[in-house]
Amino acid sequence: CKEKHVVLLSPVGKIEISGCETGLHEIKLPKTSVLPSGAESSATCEVCEGAEEMPEPLEQCTAWLRAYFCEPATVGSLPVPAFHHPLLQQDSFTRQVLWTLLNDVKFGEAVSYKQLADLAGNSRAARAVGGAMRSNPIPIIIPCHRVIRSSGETGNYGAGQPLKEWLLSHE
Repeated sequence: CKEKHVVLLSPVGKIEISGCETGLHEIKLPKTSVLPSGAESSATCEVCEGAEEMPEPLEQCTAWLRAYFCEPATVGSLPVPAFHHPLLQQDSFTRQVLWTLLNDVKFGEAVSYKQLADLAGNSRAARAVGGAMRSNPIPIIIPCHRVIRSSGETGNYGAGQPLKEWLLSHE
């Protein structure tokens, strides 16, 4: 496929998005130990690189992320872009977990690793759920930040603890 790249300037920093005509390949969040000052939901959210000739899935993704950050109440009415990442095509427990998370854990909700393992059909696979979260190629849209420890602690996040906490409080 012919991969295109877009950079979205968001309240939490620059988000790199890649995809093709078929679907999204990846969303890369800024890794950060400190969020930029002024990281609040009313901040602007716009494409700063790659706006020309965006395939449909990238346009849908940027619209979805803009809504997520700036008008969260409208997210539920927007289509989720198609995905075109090998991990989300092959039949695996990881794919099952990610699709379950996308479809069953709504905006503003949180779920424990164990609860998500139950929902995905294997109640003893909480550790495997953690592995699935680490390999999630489409964070925020597939909301791995909503998966927390049974104790209520937020747990780890690939893009850093401050971003996970920000996303949870934003919702």
